[in-house]
Amino acid sequence: MSNRTLDRLESRVGATVESVEGFTVEGGKVAEFAAAVGDDDPVFRDPEAAADRGFERRPAPPTFTRSSMFPRYRPDGVGRLGFDLGFDIRYELHGEQAYEFARPVYVGDTLSATTTLTDAYEREGRQGGTMTFAVLETEYVDAGGAPVVTERETLIETDGPVAESDRDPDPIDRDATPDGASVRQPVAGFEPVDSVADVAVGDAGPTVIVEELVPQDFVRYAGASGDFNPIHYDERYTRALGNRSVFGQGMLVAGYAGHLVTDWFGVAAIRRFRTRFTARAWPGDTLTVTGEVTGVDAPEVTAELTATRQTGQTVLLGDVTATIPTADRA
Repeated sequence: MSNRTLDRLESRVGATVESVEGFTVEGGKVAEFAAAVGDDDPVFRDPEAAADRGFERRPAPPTFTRSSMFPRYRPDGVGRLGFDLGFDIRYELHGEQAYEFARPVYVGDTLSATTTLTDAYEREGRQGGTMTFAVLETEYVDAGGAPVVTERETLIETDGPVAESDRDPDPIDRDATPDGASVRQPVAGFEPVDSVADVAVGDAGPTVIVEELVPQDFVRYAGASGDFNPIHYDERYTRALGNRSVFGQGMLVAGYAGHLVTDWFGVAAIRRFRTRFTARAWPGDTLTVTGEVTGVDAPEVTAELTATRQTGQTVLLGDVTATIPTADRA
């Protein structure tokens, strides 16, 4: 267990640290990250495809700044999150992640960031025990100091291993995991939104299906993002903590949702993107990500997002705000 106390965290609310430096966005890393979240859009891999969409440089997927977790981008002493919360990594959960974009992240950018602890509080878990929450806000700027993206994440430390009923009210038995890599089903028969005039409340977005997750998916995402918590890839370690197997990173599932929103609106249109993690994704799960338009106030469109497993249980809820042209982009 960590030695943190709520008083200690509360006394640091408002504190800001230099959390990221020299974060150069490399083309190969962008392509690797896109592959790890199952996004096969050539705009993330092919400069010509990006140019055809009007980009001077290749953009990155909306959750790409997660890869700033690699130690080489962290100043000495700030830790993997950019802020030392004192949380015990064994009992740490990711509750929510939100992004606000001034512009997309592009290949060739060199970013730096500051992170502020904006809130800290406690709640009782469903099965008893105390859950401590910390809310962090990280602001990324480019080499010229111009804002690029702001991240807000909520992290949770529990008193011990999380009971499946706390986060997974109807778990399924997945002790036996399938062989081979999971298959990303491409989005078919869906044209991206080109004009806000073509959007109405209640419209459905594309559907992204990720078939039969395997532990290799979690390892691949760890290598792409720098999120090396062994609870996601070390079977012996995670079982010793009371979990029935390794399970997927919340931000991996957020990446699948990011695939949907960029297919739906285009990466340049995304202004805000938020995800909340409601259950864990286990080996053997098939995830289906869907969206529905909830508001149109030209040029902005808002939509709700949902990711469910094959049992119908929700593993992610989210929303997106996109700025769509009022006439055809052409």
